[in-house]
Amino acid sequence: MAPISLSRREAFAGALASLWVVPAIAHAQAAQAVPAWTPKALTLDEARILAAACERIVPATDTPGAGAVGVPQFVDRAMAGWAEPDEAQRLRAGLAALDAQAKAQFKSPFAALPTEAQDALLTAVQAEGSRFANGQPPQPHWFLALRELATVGYFTSEAGATKALRYDPVPGDYRGCVPLKEIGRAWAT
Repeated sequence: MAPISLSRREAFAGALASLWVVPAIAHAQAAQAVPAWTPKALTLDEARILAAACERIVPATDTPGAGAVGVPQFVDRAMAGWAEPDEAQRLRAGLAALDAQAKAQFKSPFAALPTEAQDALLTAVQAEGSRFANGQPPQPHWFLALRELATVGYFTSEAGATKALRYDPVPGDYRGCVPLKEIGRAWAT
C-alpha cells in the first residue's frame, strides 16, 4: 500500500483548519469519547486509538470512512476470536506505543490529535514498518497487520464492497439451461 497521502480537498481542509486554534478542552473531550461499540479484545482507551487510526487509514471521502462501516469493530473481533495471542498483543503494544508517541510529541492522546498530526505519526510508523533487516522482518510489524485488517474490514463491508468498489451482483446475462454444445469446454481459470 502506498504511503498515506492527502487529496487536494483534505490538504485544503487541513490548511484551513490550521488557521483556527482548537481549544485543548475539545481535544480532551474527543479523546474521552466512548466508542459506540463494546470492545471484546481491547480496553476503551485502545479502542479509541484503534478507531482514530482506522479512520486515518481509510478516511471518509465521497465514500464512508472506516468508522462508519465498522472497521474498528471488525479489527477488535479479529483480535478476540481469530488472531493468535502474540499477534493480538503485538497490535495492542503498537497502539500503546502510538499513543505514547502522540503524548510525547504533541502532548495529547492520539485519538484527540488533529488529522494532520495523526497522519504524520502514522506515516512515520508505516515507514518504520517498511524497513526490514536483511530483507526479512523478524516478525510482522504491528502497523502492517493493522493496515491489512483495516483494509480487509473495509472492503468486505457492505459499503466498502458496493460504494468504494464497483459492484455487479449478477455479472453478465443469465441464461439458464444452455445446451452444452453452445458452451463448449469449461474454463479452468
